Amino acid sequence: MRLGIDLGGTKIEIIALLNSGEEVYRHRVETPQGDYEQTLNAIVQLVEQTKKHLIEQNQYSSSRKISIGIGIPGAVSLKTGLIKNANSVCLIGKPLQDDLQTHLGHAIQITNDANCLTISEATDGAAAGCDVVFGVIIGTGTGGGIAIHQKVIAGVNSIAGEWGHNPMPWLTGAELKDENQTLCYCGQYNCIETFLSGPGMLQRYKQKGGTADTPQELVVQADSGNELAEQFMRQYESWLARGLAGIINILDPDAIVLGGGLSNIERLYQNVPEIWLQYVFSDQVSTRLLKAKYGDSSGVRGAAWL
Repeated sequence: MRLGIDLGGTKIEIIALLNSGEEVYRHRVETPQGDYEQTLNAIVQLVEQTKKHLIEQNQYSSSRKISIGIGIPGAVSLKTGLIKNANSVCLIGKPLQDDLQTHLGHAIQITNDANCLTISEATDGAAAGCDVVFGVIIGTGTGGGIAIHQKVIAGVNSIAGEWGHNPMPWLTGAELKDENQTLCYCGQYNCIETFLSGPGMLQRYKQKGGTADTPQELVVQADSGNELAEQFMRQYESWLARGLAGIINILDPDAIVLGGGLSNIERLYQNVPEIWLQYVFSDQVSTRLLKAKYGDSSGVRGAAWL
């Protein structure tokens, strides 16, 4: 039995898979906001609740081997063992793996949530059969992961694929004006994440004079004929195309798979590849932009395969 947990900025989801890949249980709860201890407790309760359910359904017993994998919006520092680079900042500097293993009495594996998405989609998802896959999460944050021949490349610093904390390329003069400079939680200005994440998108729309409570509401405004919203969505698509063009110029992947809440914006899949043509250093671009087959459950499935 394999348990996978996706620790996101807004929800924590758990899934139970048999070794065959068959899903036998799934549940999700809201993520406690800004509280490490409550987040820890929520994960422990999810695991215990899942075990109890599986035992009641005669699908699991204490004598049966079980593995637990967790995808997080950050990474475990190889130097300290503490969480780093997490957009859920309450996790930063915390011994999450050690704390969970102590509470659960069980060894666990932790990796970046974008790595989980990528391995899931490269194995049996939208990019199955591709040799080189770049997976992207655009939601609360903007993460990325690399899979080559269905194996995640973590990197010597555990930051492979962290494109969200590089500067947005090819910024224009207007975009570089002081009023358009945005400080990222990492301490740098104009990181890709400040343009493409859900909070970054809404903040920049507000700077343009627009109002929307969610990215989905912004898209509805654009689709309903709101000129400001439509202009902003075209700008957003240009930012996404530029960010991904930089990845293509370096990695040249067979496919880029989008996951996270903003991956549900259908217009991205047609418009962005048309735009990135002018930024990719090639006379043709065969890289495909794909929507995650398993949607926002790709991360949790990938965690289970850890």
